[in-house]
Parts: sequence; structure tokens; C-alpha cells
Amino acid sequence: MAPAVPAPPVDPLLAAAPAVAATTTALLPALVDVSSPSGDHAGFERCAALVTGALPAAASVERIPCSTEGFPPDLLVRVRGTGRARLVLLGHLDTVVAHGEHRPFVVDGPRWDGSGTFDMKGGDALAVGVLGALAAPAVRERYAEVALLLVSDEEWRSAPFAHGARFAGWEGCLCFEGGERTDTGDEAVVVRRKAASTIHVAATGRAAHAGSRPDDGRNALVALARVATHLAGRHDPRGPEALSVVPTILRSGGALNVVPDAGELICDLRADDLASVERVLATIPEQVDGVALESWLGRRWPGMDHRSVAAPALRRAGSLLGRAIVPAARGGASDASHLAQHVQVAIDGLGPLGGGAHAVDEHVDGRTVGDRAEVALAVAAALLDR
Repeated sequence: MAPAVPAPPVDPLLAAAPAVAATTTALLPALVDVSSPSGDHAGFERCAALVTGALPAAASVERIPCSTEGFPPDLLVRVRGTGRARLVLLGHLDTVVAHGEHRPFVVDGPRWDGSGTFDMKGGDALAVGVLGALAAPAVRERYAEVALLLVSDEEWRSAPFAHGARFAGWEGCLCFEGGERTDTGDEAVVVRRKAASTIHVAATGRAAHAGSRPDDGRNALVALARVATHLAGRHDPRGPEALSVVPTILRSGGALNVVPDAGELICDLRADDLASVERVLATIPEQVDGVALESWLGRRWPGMDHRSVAAPALRRAGSLLGRAIVPAARGGASDASHLAQHVQVAIDGLGPLGGGAHAVDEHVDGRTVGDRAEVALAVAAALLDR
């Protein structure tokens, strides 16, 4: 009888998957039960305290100024090692849900409901667990530094991202937005994201009595409605620029019997490149029917395309894991797009599976926490050993 071939040794990081899943399962309910809309100081501080209480002993904690003025300072956690690689784990603790609409954590079988579960407190809790695994003495010789950055303004930021240069040249960024699987059941991670921006249009018309002298007015509301229709007509997400244009906010008018003399329109735009957004902006006229229009871009989030640079790490991670990890693209923006401009490899979508981001049915599938812990650890191991 031929001698049995010994199985290859399990990477120490992957062996920590059950502990990472346990940390995630314990921390997630506490984070979700805290209402923390973007920019809310009390909510962010409570979440930051929960994270700090779950950190490994080797971690040091620093508070750094947020990209958005007046918002709570962001949370930066560091663990030092004796090797050479540097890796940043990235997430945000803010949600888009106002206090009055916040839903606490509820378990319904495998489904874990609550505001921010999927976007992205499930990923935050998982990232804390991964940091704990990386802080183990047997692993710290594989890197010089691992950082965990949790920001307070991702969901509502219009200012430039302030932290990119801090991580310039680092080997990798792992972002823990909600995860996904392919139609065939393979684990997927996000290596491509669209650029994102907003177009703001301010209208200045002339008020008049809507009953006795309606034609003396210059209707800002009608002008903005025409601009919104014009912009929506450029929507072509399956076209060569992958351009989506969605009017999202229209404010105008203050009285039932007065021609509106002012108003504001905001549109959300996504494309492969910010240049596409700028071309759309250039199509807005300076006036419509005597109503003056002023147009400008709000937030400017770059696109991210790390398909080629991430491919070797994903192959290595899949080999360590014993199952495929495939690249995916996503239209929604995340802070990974900002750090992708500075680090060597950025990989996103490492959080638990779920859905309903920004909606009343937001949830994660608790059955996926262990699997996604394995995926995140395998990707981390692959990046550290590049």
C-alpha cells in the first residue's frame, strides 16, 4: 500500500476563522443596536467604544480628523509586526438611517435584520475579528503593520477623502462592505467599482401670483423638472460609459398660489470614469425659459479597477482556501475606491452576505459569517505573502 500523502498544513490565519466568526457574531448585534446616522457624534462614539472593547491587546488606538468638517473623528487602530508588508482594513460605522427610522438587531432564523447590518456593520464586526487573528504572535512576523480604519462619514461625504496619502504604497486594502456569491455559488469579492458623483442645479426665477398674473413669473420648479428630464435621458448603464443618471432630490415652491422663484435639483451619477460625469454636467444650459441655472458637481468619488493587480492574490487565496474566490464589479461607491488610488491592491466586498442596504429590509445571512471569515483571512494571507 502506498503511503498516505499528508495534507498541506493549514495557514495559521485560516485556522483562526472560527474565532473571527465568533467575534463577528458577538459584536454585530451591539453595533446594530446603536443608531449612528452619518455625522452623529453620540452614535459614532458608542460604536467606537464597542469596537475598542473588542480589540486585541496588541492594538493601539488613535482618533484622526474626519474628512468631513464637524463630523466625529475617525477611528484608526494599529497593530505592529516584525515583517515587511502593510495592510489596511477599511470600513465605516455610519448609516443613512435617521434615528426615528432606526431598526434594532433582530434574529429571524438565519436572517439577521437591522439598520446597518449589511452596510456595513456586519463587515465592521468581521474586520475587527480579522484584526484579532492578524494580531496573533504566530502571524505578526508576516507584516510590519496592519491598520483598521473606521470612518464616520462614508454615507454622506462630499469633501475629499483625507486619508489616502497615509497609506500610500501599502501592499493592500481590504474593505468589508457586504459580500456576494456568483450564480454558481462561488465566493466573490469586489475589485471594480464605478466612479460616483452628484450634480447640483440651483434655479433662480421670478415669483408671481399663480392666479392673477401667472405669466409674469419665471417658474423655477418647471425649469428644474425639464433639466431633470433632460439628465434622466442620458441614463445608459449598459452603454460604453456605463453611465447611470438618476434625479433624486427636487426642492421648489413654498406656497400654493405663488409661482416658485427658486429651487434645487440633485442627481446621482455613476460611470466608469469621472470624465463621463463632467460631460453630462456640460450639457446643462445656463437658463431655461428665463430661469437662471447654476450647475456644479458635488462629491467626486473615483472609479476603481484592480482586476489585473488583484488576480494573483485571488488565485493564491483560492488555493489556500480550497475553493474559488472570483472577482466581481459593483456599481455602488465605497471608500475602497479612494484607497485604491494609493495602495498596491484593493479588494472590497468582504463582509457577510445579505441585502437591503439603505432599506427597511436590510439584513445579513448569519449562515455566511464563517465562510466570509475564511475568505477574508485567505485574501489577507495572500496579500501578506505576495
